[in-house]
Amino acid sequence: MTDLETRLEDRLRGMLPADADYASARHVVERGTNLSVRNGVVEPPAASHDEGVMFTVWRDGGIGYGATSDLTDAGLAAAVERASDWAQATAGRSVVDQTPLLHTVGDYETPVAESFDSMDLVDQIAILVRADSAMNVDDRIVDRGAAMLRYDVETLLITNGGGRVAQRIRQVFPDLHATANVGSNTQTRTYGRAAFGGQGGLEVMAEHGFADAPVRIGEEAVALLDAPNCPTGVMDLLLAPDQMVLQIHESIGHPLELDRILGDERNYAGTSFVTPDMFGTYQYGSELLNVTFDPTVAGEVASYGYDDDGTPAQRTYLIKSGILQRPMGGTISQARAGLNGVANSRASSWNRPPIDRMANLNVEAGEATVDELIAGIEHGVLMETNVSWSIDDSRNKFQFGCELGRMIENGEITGIVRNPNYRGISSTFWRNLTGVADDFTTMGTPNCGKGEPNQVIRVGHASPHCRFSAVQVFGGEA
Repeated sequence: MTDLETRLEDRLRGMLPADADYASARHVVERGTNLSVRNGVVEPPAASHDEGVMFTVWRDGGIGYGATSDLTDAGLAAAVERASDWAQATAGRSVVDQTPLLHTVGDYETPVAESFDSMDLVDQIAILVRADSAMNVDDRIVDRGAAMLRYDVETLLITNGGGRVAQRIRQVFPDLHATANVGSNTQTRTYGRAAFGGQGGLEVMAEHGFADAPVRIGEEAVALLDAPNCPTGVMDLLLAPDQMVLQIHESIGHPLELDRILGDERNYAGTSFVTPDMFGTYQYGSELLNVTFDPTVAGEVASYGYDDDGTPAQRTYLIKSGILQRPMGGTISQARAGLNGVANSRASSWNRPPIDRMANLNVEAGEATVDELIAGIEHGVLMETNVSWSIDDSRNKFQFGCELGRMIENGEITGIVRNPNYRGISSTFWRNLTGVADDFTTMGTPNCGKGEPNQVIRVGHASPHCRFSAVQVFGGEA
């Protein structure tokens, strides 16, 4: 720690009211870097720096928050006073009678094999210039781009009971897109639509074959121009890992957030079809479905040692052999509901309180190869990369679209189709899971929104290819 950081920590600790049942200061520094190249032109690099402190005070069953980016003594004192005033105003009115929060001591830092700091900015941009150029495979490519978004987030949580948790998270989201056009026909292919992100340094770029992807993306965008529309009918569906990101996120992740189950999201993004009495007995999917909440996976987007309330992170089954085990609820929601949860109280920044959020939510690998899953399909389609999504306000009925489909007939891929879509109902869909491959792939998304006021947060998902039976598939063209 620098001398300035040590002095700030000492000042924050001194600000915490010792007579509170619980009090904390959560200092957050987030630095962002955005590099991009579009159609051969290097766009202006963008850098951001966001820093502030959130104070939380519990007293007599009341809870108060106060946040500030003014790190002077006066600014910090004013934020503590606001938090204390709100705690007093809500005393006796909280959904939790007393604080269940811990005074944790620990630290965590993203493992980095090859730091971006070891490479000049010019060389980083050169990676994107080469990728952008490589996608220009045909005169029908009318738009293309390569980008890299990085976040370096440092958090320090201090409590009035001696707790201290320091964490540093480094996330990377590389991206590619190529758009081809003829007349009124326009088709776009991407590098997972930002799904192939992770924690670490330059090694994240190589993990999913970033250097080799541009030519394939350009060629597939052009090939989609001449591809037939996806057929309509009930058939088998094989989802690639980068589409499973969306499927997991919307039809497992959000429905299992405990605060949503308790009704907190009713006025913003809908509730959940899941009810508290389902845990331990409900058949969420087939016996092949195993889903873990696991912030301990090295290199996945939302790995950490502790959540933003200081709860230690652990690998936990949410669904095991198809049976619903537990919700994603942090310490406070667990106390409200009387249910076991996980370490998932997360805040998007210093000016938001932690709420129940997904972190790394993963479908565990199976034992089949992808080729074996394909060989078991008589008539179906393999879909890759999400492009559109719609789900009802109880996170139950859904309709998703993908960038590219590959028709499967009699156990063999026969060609590509464009504008593939499918629809279903969550429980029926997951109960029709008939195959899980062994190609476990760590991915994520940079833009999960939830809460009022809104919090946009980065989430990790890992999955292999998964096969489903009796799915309603349809093409996106009339």
